Amino acid sequence: MQTTFFEDVYAVVKLIPYGKVTSYGAIAAYLGSKQSARMVGWAMNQAHSYPDVPAHRVVNKLGRLTGKHHFATPNQMQELLASEGVLVIEDTVQDFEKLFWNPTTEL
Repeated sequence: MQTTFFEDVYAVVKLIPYGKVTSYGAIAAYLGSKQSARMVGWAMNQAHSYPDVPAHRVVNKLGRLTGKHHFATPNQMQELLASEGVLVIEDTVQDFEKLFWNPTTEL
């Protein structure tokens, strides 16, 4: 059975370890579609109907919480990351390089 791009994105996002983050572009590259970072973003916008998809762990390539407006409240994404020990200041993940999980090298 063939999966959709969104389903493939969700499968990768479910593998992001607790306390780690990745980027839209890293997921797109892993899925063999480097130029599809925006499509990964669209998938994340729809992910909230799937409680087992930790969309809060997906940020932009600079570690910014660009998807925060798609959560139930403007602070929910940061709160979820904080509950995992991820420090966010001014909508940016601190120690982003240290916390970055790259599916291409990790899977």
